[in-house]
Amino acid sequence: MSGNQPQGNPSARRSVRSFVLRKGRLTPAQKQALDRLWPRYGIDSSSTLLDLEAVFGCIAPLTVEIGFGNGDALAELAQLTPQEHFIGIEVHPPGIGHLLRLLESRQLENVRVASGDAVGFIEERLADAAVAGFRVWFPDPWPKKRHHKRRLIQPGFVQLLVKKLQPGGVIHLATDWAPYAEHMLEVLSAESGLRNLSGSDDFCERPDWRPLTRFECRGERLGHETRDLLFEKREEFHPDSRQT
Repeated sequence: MSGNQPQGNPSARRSVRSFVLRKGRLTPAQKQALDRLWPRYGIDSSSTLLDLEAVFGCIAPLTVEIGFGNGDALAELAQLTPQEHFIGIEVHPPGIGHLLRLLESRQLENVRVASGDAVGFIEERLADAAVAGFRVWFPDPWPKKRHHKRRLIQPGFVQLLVKKLQPGGVIHLATDWAPYAEHMLEVLSAESGLRNLSGSDDFCERPDWRPLTRFECRGERLGHETRDLLFEKREEFHPDSRQT
């Protein structure tokens, strides 16, 4: 990257906590997109709360997608719902570069991109009760037992999401790793601020509007079954009422 990149450019980020940064080849087109388009779509590093009206130019329901991969699903949903706003958080520069190219080619102005640790971004940059929905689709399942502590979906993280959700806001998770799905269900079901939108108090059918992701298609070829979880923040819930 050139030396005059804005602070927060994903090519310069090294420290992550909620994900492991794996090496990936950055194509010339992706590198060019990061250089040229980050000032247009990127959210630079800071510890101050975002002014969402200033970021997007107006106020609209905000969905935050954590770990958007190559961004195909995020771009598709943003194109289908131009009246809504989206922030995508990702640590892998190739995926960010790919999404930036999609945003430009489709002329999407309702998406902004953050690079780095999702936990810190959500905690520091998003105001309480500012988010209409969080999406975490196909996070790393960390299948080995000794690595379970690295899983993103843990009670403390879910409590943080609930704090940032508006009443009636939804957390939507999806995974094709059955043990992780059970873990997710257990964690979300134990959170008193959430209500399971499944009629059977377990998993939901994939909503028609959720695009099939690359990970999901690969998992289906391997015989994996995808499970969706949709939990809504209770209208009457207040964080101070949480039982310990």
